[in-house]
Amino acid sequence: MKVVFMFIFVVFSLHAKDYTKNKEVKTFISMLVKEYTMDREYLETLFSSVEEYKAPLRAFRPRKIKKRTPKQIARLKRLYPKYGDWDRYKRYKVNPLRVKQGIEFLEKHKTIFENVEKKYGVPKEYLAAIIGIETVYGGNVGKYLVFDNLVTLAFEKNRRNKFFKNQLKKFIHLIKTEKFNPKYVKGSYAGAIGLGQFMPSNYEAYGVDYNGDGYITLHKAGDSIASVANYFVKNGWKSGEPVATRVNYKGNRFNRLETGYTKTYNRRVLKGITPKQKWDYTGNIRLIKLNRKSYDELWYGARNFRVITRYNHSAYYAMAVHQLAVKIKEKLDED
Repeated sequence: MKVVFMFIFVVFSLHAKDYTKNKEVKTFISMLVKEYTMDREYLETLFSSVEEYKAPLRAFRPRKIKKRTPKQIARLKRLYPKYGDWDRYKRYKVNPLRVKQGIEFLEKHKTIFENVEKKYGVPKEYLAAIIGIETVYGGNVGKYLVFDNLVTLAFEKNRRNKFFKNQLKKFIHLIKTEKFNPKYVKGSYAGAIGLGQFMPSNYEAYGVDYNGDGYITLHKAGDSIASVANYFVKNGWKSGEPVATRVNYKGNRFNRLETGYTKTYNRRVLKGITPKQKWDYTGNIRLIKLNRKSYDELWYGARNFRVITRYNHSAYYAMAVHQLAVKIKEKLDED
């Protein structure tokens, strides 16, 4: 059976590259054989026919950045203010169709969501929102063969070679532990896998075998939903605590204090900034600024908001997850 598979793959990979001739790859294979006690012949077969993906590689080529002084940067910001970033982002990430699809996804996997929410304490609407924004509820898990893509990114020159070598190593370990065919698994341009788009290192660290079949399969709803919840909890999610609330401030543009998910404040020092709704959270908060066309929207972000940014290091991403989750919850409550 193994011989048949190898023959078919070679026939349909006429433009593939043989990485076994690369000295660095030879060393990498020897390391895998030693650390994971894997079969050398099997690994050499995998590396002997790899599709080199050009588009992902271009995304990680070294950037040529023109250095500017702080004074030049400030002047450019004054002359060319970029207003409306959040309007554009929200239009793509949080829209009526994405909400409707979220409701349908929740209904389809209702029992799974209820069980996972009960076990981990993460509201189902936030779990659905993550999957909705990452892959449109599993509709777009990626078009690249993960193994081939990671080999390309690990051994063709780019600014993140070291990172991708580690991800490739983790992915190959998953081949052994999860028993899947590495030439069938597809993912994102960066090698993320499944409905929740876990990188191989996160797959290994946070993946959950929800259905109890002995394997973690993140292309399956149960394992993926439970894994996202597990990721949240292990990164500090607190059940029952809020995520964010919008606040009032004087003026249309907010530049008085530093904003962003990494900077925290005690609310007592935030004079003139007040929540639009009741907000009982007593912990330190973040000020999250959303740049709109004619004004800045300002929000308080709680500890759970910070947890969402662990999934993707972007305040806009975390706010999109929050707002999509809120809209899904509102629709569920209406029904």
